[in-house]
Amino acid sequence: MQVTGLAIYPIKSTRGIPLESAHVTRRGFEHDRRWLLTDEHGKFITQRQYPELATVVTSIVDGGLLITRPAVENLYVAIPEEGACSYTVTVWKDDCQALDAGDAAAQWFSDFLAIKCRLFYQPERSIRPTDARYSRPEDHTSFADGFPFLLTNEASLADLNQRLTDAVPMSRFRPNIVISGQQPYEEDTWSVIRVGEITFRVAKPCSRCVMTTVNPETGQKEGREPLFTLAQYRRTEMGVIFGQNLIPDREGFIRIGDKVSILEY
Repeated sequence: MQVTGLAIYPIKSTRGIPLESAHVTRRGFEHDRRWLLTDEHGKFITQRQYPELATVVTSIVDGGLLITRPAVENLYVAIPEEGACSYTVTVWKDDCQALDAGDAAAQWFSDFLAIKCRLFYQPERSIRPTDARYSRPEDHTSFADGFPFLLTNEASLADLNQRLTDAVPMSRFRPNIVISGQQPYEEDTWSVIRVGEITFRVAKPCSRCVMTTVNPETGQKEGREPLFTLAQYRRTEMGVIFGQNLIPDREGFIRIGDKVSILEY
C-alpha cells in the first residue's frame, strides 16, 4: 500500500488544498484547520449549515491566507499576532482559545453567508485535547472535528461506488491522507500504522454526516447520497462510519508514494 493523496483544509469546512508532500505536526498537517468561522456567539460554522462554504478556495501565502470565491474580490488575511485579542470559540463541546482575524474578514464572510460571523485563528499556545477515550493526555488537535488526521482507503470508496447509481469522488469525505488499500474497509482492523517514516495510532472510525452529500465543486447538497447507501451497511454504535482518525507519534514529512505499513492490528 502507498499514499495516493494528501490534503489540507486551512479554514474548517472550506475547499481542500491537494499536496504532494505535507508536514506532520502533533495537531495535524501544518496549516490544516487552523482557521475557523463562527457565528456571532462564537459557535463554529460548517457546511452542515452552509454547504456553499465548499466553494471558498484558500491558498497559503507568507504570513496568512489568500481567500477567493467566484465573482468576488479576493481577501488576504494575515495570521493574527500573538498579542491580538483572544476569544473563546466552541467546536462541538470544546471551548478553545482563538485569535480574531479582523473586521475585513468578518465582513467578507458575513456578506457571503448572509449572517453575522467572524473568522478566528488557532495560535500555537491554544491546545485542544483529543477525546481521552481514544488518545493519550498529551494528544491534541486543531479545529478538525476531533482528531489530527483522517485517513481513507481507495478500495473502500470503490466498494461504496459499486453500490451507488452515481459514483462520488473521495473529496466528499475530506480526508487528509488517502491510501491504496488492497481490501475495502481493511482500515477498520488497524491499530498502529507507519506512513513513510511516521507512526500513527488509529484512534477510532470517522462518523459521517450530511456533509458527505455536498458536492465539493458546486457547494450544493445533492439528495441523500452517499450517506443513505453507506448507512445500509456501515452503521455502528459510533454512527455511519467511513475512514479512520489518526494520531501521530512524532512530527516529520510524508509524501505521495510513501509506503504504508501495518504495525499492529
